[in-house]
Amino acid sequence: MGVLLRIERGLWSRGLVHLAGVDEVGVGPLAGPVLAAAVILPQSVKLRGVDDSKKLTAARREELEEKIRACALAVGIGIVEVADIDRLNIYRAALEAMRRAVVALPLAPDHLLVDARRIPQLTIPQTALVDGDARSYSIAAASIVAKVARDRLMRDLDALYPQYGFGRHMGYATAEHLAALERHGPSPAHRRSFAPVRQLRLFATLLTVAAPVLRRGGAHS
Repeated sequence: MGVLLRIERGLWSRGLVHLAGVDEVGVGPLAGPVLAAAVILPQSVKLRGVDDSKKLTAARREELEEKIRACALAVGIGIVEVADIDRLNIYRAALEAMRRAVVALPLAPDHLLVDARRIPQLTIPQTALVDGDARSYSIAAASIVAKVARDRLMRDLDALYPQYGFGRHMGYATAEHLAALERHGPSPAHRRSFAPVRQLRLFATLLTVAAPVLRRGGAHS
């Protein structure tokens, strides 16, 4: 815990009281939104077990997310839906989700700690930290909040489109997901700009165009 708070303590010592850790989740999946969280923690924070969300079990993330929300001075969530991911591209959509998370904070941050990049269109000073969720307590907390929030959204999508198994793979390109895509085609929750989905749609279009020709050819054989 002490190591993860080293960067925060340095900024707190300079009089920067409200530090917001910012992280996103959902860049890689073929379906669902990209989501970011911004978290401002008190200097007295003493939650043990906070770490990069990818290193934690789902049950542990849920437990820590509740505790983080209970002790945080402020939490903001930013979501960019599938249509905007396809319009913007996923890199820009992830930046926009992080910007929205910061804007959604009910308390103005003095400084941002951001995982691996700088968020555009913000005047707040910020520090980009490579592997930030393993180096900053605030970013790690944001990664947990973001992951839990997105997983809940994916379970909602699973209820709408149960044939894809979103509640199990959260939209990632697992063998189960790819097989369901091939069997059912893409749902409204799928990212059309992502190669596996785009290629399936192109193949389906080619089959539709070719079907009449194939039928005519069969009639003369």
